[in-house]
Amino acid sequence: MKLTHSRAEAYAAPKPFRLSSWVRSTLLYAVLIVVSLSMVLPFVWMISASLKSEAEVFSFPIRWIPSAFYWSNYEKVWVKLPFFSYYLNTIKIAVSTTVLQIVTCSMAAYAFAKVRFPERDKLFFMYVATMMIPFQVMMIPQFLLMKQLGLIDSHWALIMLGAFSPFGVFLFRQFFMSIPEELSEAARIDGLSEFGIYCRVILPLTRPAIASLTIFTFMHAWNDFLGPLIYLNSDDLFTLQLGMQHFQSEHATEYGPLMAAAVSAIVPTIVIYFLAQDHFVEGIAAGAVKG
Repeated sequence: MKLTHSRAEAYAAPKPFRLSSWVRSTLLYAVLIVVSLSMVLPFVWMISASLKSEAEVFSFPIRWIPSAFYWSNYEKVWVKLPFFSYYLNTIKIAVSTTVLQIVTCSMAAYAFAKVRFPERDKLFFMYVATMMIPFQVMMIPQFLLMKQLGLIDSHWALIMLGAFSPFGVFLFRQFFMSIPEELSEAARIDGLSEFGIYCRVILPLTRPAIASLTIFTFMHAWNDFLGPLIYLNSDDLFTLQLGMQHFQSEHATEYGPLMAAAVSAIVPTIVIYFLAQDHFVEGIAAGAVKG
């Protein structure tokens, strides 16, 4: 009788209120749409403003489609300014930095993940801990070092400083640790050297990590303003970020051409992301659970 009575009380107890699955999905998608619009709308406004006259840029309410398309804004940027030279300089620095960082980070990560040597893990911890040092602390020592090497007012200063990354080593090591050791042992039995194992066995399996680091490194080098501001003095060596700042100071902030320059500047980063987005998502997801 006691058991029957307790069961009756359990059935009579009110159940906790739970939203149905379609209500939760609707709320989730509504939040995602709002967040997405808040991120996309500034870019849409930038593209719209790049085709407007100066008087129409800040008109209210916002006219998203210009009454007349001012293609002269792009002509002013590409024809009347050395914008193409800025573009080439930025591509040179971003591509060189990305390629060198992939090589140096993957080789260092292979040593930390697959080669056994004394105090390996402690050295890795010390190297990764340098990520916690602010750039402002290292800025002056790096400048003095580049000055002693005679690399001031040269692209090589930016390329050399950007060729190494503790984050890249950490990212690659996470992937290398997830690769079974049996593959390396089988390659050693077949006569491959450590460098051969790295090139022919391990590296081809880490395309998601390569894609992830490519996006991070390329976008950082492409958008970097402080580094070129410190090391570059000549106008013919300026990157896009310095060139846009120089254009703004010379032309009293003409927002139409300035937005045209900004639209032109973000195109390569968008292209790189779309080319590598599948591997990028896979790399971030895998790096979060492997190790």
